[in-house]
Amino acid sequence: MKVLLLENIHPVAKEKLEQEGFEVDLISHAPGAEEMPELFAKYDAVGIRSKSKLSSDIIEKASHLLCVGCFCIGTNQVDLAAAKSNGIAVFNAPHSNTRSVAELVLAEMIVLARQLGDRNTLAHQGKWLKSAKGANEIRGKKLGIIGYGHIGSQVSVLAESFGLSVVYYDVMKKLSLGNAHQVESLEQLLSQSDFITLHVPETPDTKDMIAKEQFDQMKKGSHFINASRGSVVVIEDLVSALKSKQIAGCAVDVFPVEPASNSERFETPLQGLENVILTPHIGGSTEEAQQSIGLEVAESISKFLKAGSTAGAVNFPKVDAKMKTGTHRLVNIHKNVPGVLSEVNGIISRIGANIEGQHLATDEEIGYLVFDIDASKVEEIATEIRSMEQSIHTRVIN
Repeated sequence: MKVLLLENIHPVAKEKLEQEGFEVDLISHAPGAEEMPELFAKYDAVGIRSKSKLSSDIIEKASHLLCVGCFCIGTNQVDLAAAKSNGIAVFNAPHSNTRSVAELVLAEMIVLARQLGDRNTLAHQGKWLKSAKGANEIRGKKLGIIGYGHIGSQVSVLAESFGLSVVYYDVMKKLSLGNAHQVESLEQLLSQSDFITLHVPETPDTKDMIAKEQFDQMKKGSHFINASRGSVVVIEDLVSALKSKQIAGCAVDVFPVEPASNSERFETPLQGLENVILTPHIGGSTEEAQQSIGLEVAESISKFLKAGSTAGAVNFPKVDAKMKTGTHRLVNIHKNVPGVLSEVNGIISRIGANIEGQHLATDEEIGYLVFDIDASKVEEIATEIRSMEQSIHTRVIN
C-alpha cells in the first residue's frame, strides 16, 4: 500500500511507515486544490499538516482514500463529515506538541513583560535603550487561560512554577491542576488577568470570540497571547486595542490568513506596532514535537491499514481489536441503519464461512464492522458485502 506525506512531515513518519511495509513518498509543500485529486489518485492514505485543505469537493474526488493523517493537533483543515460519508478515517495527534506550545507561551509572557522584542530590534539598529520603564517581572502576576485542555492545563502548571497565579475559563467543568481555579465567565477572567492566553479549537462558537467588546473588558495594560487558531481573534480590533494602549502588548502565532509556503509574503495589520511578537505558526514546531507527532500519527495510519483499528480517529466509531492468527479480516463501513449486522451474518452463513471474531461500533451516521473469518471464501464474502445498499466501503486485510 502507498502513503503520501505532505508539507515536510518529520522524516521519522516515513521511516516508521516504511518499517511497517508501506511504500511512502514525502513532499515538502502543500499542493493546491487543483493538484490534489490527480496527486492523491496513486495513494491509499495521505498525511497532511495545517496548510493542506481537504474540502468536501476534494474528498469526493479522492473517495478511494482509506484514511487521512493530520500530523498536528487540529483537524479543521479536513471536512470531517465528508470524509466520514466517504468511508475515510481521519487521525490526528492531540497530545504530542502540548509541551512545545506551552513553553512558547511562557517565553512570550516574559518577552512581552520586558519588551524584549522592541529592545532587541533597537539594539540591532544600533540604538541603546537601557530603561526599566514599562518592564516588569511576571512573578506575582495573574494569568488567565481561555480553554483548559491539554495545552491550557500544561501552561497552567508551568506558570505556577514561575510564581504566577492562574485562573481559567472553559465551557466545560474541568479539574484544576495545582492552585489554578476556574472562573464562571469570560468577562470575569478578562477583567482580572495581567496575561491572557488562548487555547481553544476552531469551531463556529469560537470564531471571532475575542473582539472589541472583549478587549474593552480586559485589564488596562494587560498582555494578550494567541497560539490557538487565527479565526478566534478579530485582528482589526486587536490593532485598535494596542494603539489605544488598552493592552500593553501581544504575541500572535496564528493568523486568519497564512502563507501557503515559506516563499510566500506574509502581511498582517499587526506589523510595525510596539511590543508585538509575531511568529509564523511555530507553537508546535520543535524537533521533539514534530518527531513525536510523526510517530503517533504514523502508528495510527499503520494500525488502521494493517488491522482496521480506529483508535485515535476523530470521525469514526472506535474499534481496536487484535487480529486472530490464521484468519483474514474484513472491514466494513456502512450507513447506520437497522439490519446491517443481520444481513452481513446472513451472507457469511450462506457462503459457509466461520466467524472467528466480530466487533461493531456505531455513531449516529455510520457503523464500523470488523470481523475475522477463515481465509477460504473471504473474497466471495467481501464481494457480496460490498454490493449491499448500506455499504460505504469494504476491504480485506490479510
